[in-house]
Amino acid sequence: MKSHSIRPQVDLRDLSSRIRAGLTIQPIRLDLENQTSGSADIYAARLTGKLSLETVHDFLCMARSEPASFLVLDLSGVSFLDSAGVGALVSLFFSRRSAGKRLALVALAPQGIAVLQVSGLISLLPLYDSVDLAIRQFRI
Repeated sequence: MKSHSIRPQVDLRDLSSRIRAGLTIQPIRLDLENQTSGSADIYAARLTGKLSLETVHDFLCMARSEPASFLVLDLSGVSFLDSAGVGALVSLFFSRRSAGKRLALVALAPQGIAVLQVSGLISLLPLYDSVDLAIRQFRI
């Protein structure tokens, strides 16, 4: 996986009416940036932007296609995480597990940790403070 940008489709009719009304619309993005090189069985990527309803479909398509045995997602750059984003992380966890692969989530923001605690998913998803710690744990 190389650096990718995920941008949802925009209804131009809706966009033009918002522009006429004087509203500015910021594009919703989720970028994935490669953080590792070397070992083919470990892939780490940093996510930047919003992991939300608008970006989860493309995120899941890219993340599920990653062939590495161990996928580390650094979420320190995720500015917003909604229930669709949480659902995507859970879905990715189970799809990788059923394929005999592993997933680690790194540097989740306090808001994201709170969502996982409230939903009871905090004990299901493997969370780490740093990419290095996650990789060391994988190699044990």
